[in-house]
Amino acid sequence: MRKPIIAGNWKMNKLAGDGARFVLNVREQLPEADKVEAVVCAPHIHLPLLTEAARDFQLGIGAQNMHFEDSGAFTGEVSPEMLKDILVDYVVIGHSERREMFGETDDSVNEKVKAAFKHEITPIVCVGETLEQRENNETFPFVEQQVKAGLAGLTEEQAKQVVIAYEPIWAIGTGKTATSEEANDVCAHIRQVLRDTFSGDVADAVRIQYGGSVKPANIDELLSQSDIDGALVGGASLEEESFVKLVEAGANA
Repeated sequence: MRKPIIAGNWKMNKLAGDGARFVLNVREQLPEADKVEAVVCAPHIHLPLLTEAARDFQLGIGAQNMHFEDSGAFTGEVSPEMLKDILVDYVVIGHSERREMFGETDDSVNEKVKAAFKHEITPIVCVGETLEQRENNETFPFVEQQVKAGLAGLTEEQAKQVVIAYEPIWAIGTGKTATSEEANDVCAHIRQVLRDTFSGDVADAVRIQYGGSVKPANIDELLSQSDIDGALVGGASLEEESFVKLVEAGANA
C-alpha cells in the first residue's frame, strides 16, 4: 500500500516570515504521518526558517529547484549539499515552468535526480504534456520519454524512492483540470513504464502525484483513482485551511 503524498508548491510566493508562520500554524493540524505524507516546497530563502519551524513535526520541507553540482562558479544557484545542510527533505525537479522558462532539459533533470540521491534528498520529478501534444495524441510517448530520461541510470532501490508528479502543462494555473479518468490513465501509463524499465517492485512502490489546478473540491475524486497517490498543489497550498484540507483528503484516501 503506497502512502499518499501531498506536496504544496508555493512557487514565487510569500515572504519568509509568512512562510514560517504558515508552518507553525498548520503543523499540529496535520493528520498522523502513518496515513499521509505532507510536504511544503518553498523558495530557497524560506527554507532555513521552515525546516526550523517544522522540526519534530511530521511535515517535510522541500526546495523548488537545485543545481546538480555540490559547489562551484554557478552564480545564483543552490547546491544539493547546501539543501542537505539545512535539513531539506525534498526537491522538485523538472517542473514545467523550469523547463519552459529556464531551459531545464531531460538531461539536466537526470543529473539533478542523481545529485539528490547522492545527498539523500527525495526528488519529486515533474512530467507532463502541452495542450497541443494532448490534442495530437502524443501524451503517452512524450511523458514516457520524460520518465525514462529523468530516471536513467538509477538503481532499483533509488527508483523506488522517486516521487513522480504528472502535471499536464495545460492544467497548471489555468483552472482547467484533467478529469480523474484522464489523469489516472497517464499515471497508470507511467507505472507501466516503470514496470518495463525497472521491475514490478519499482512500479508498485513509486508514488505518482497529479498536479494541475488541484483544490479541496476535486482532490477526493482524483485520489480515488487506482494510480494517483497524491498531489503536487500550487495555488490551493498557499492558504493554511486549504492545505490542511488537502492533506486530510490524502489521509482519508
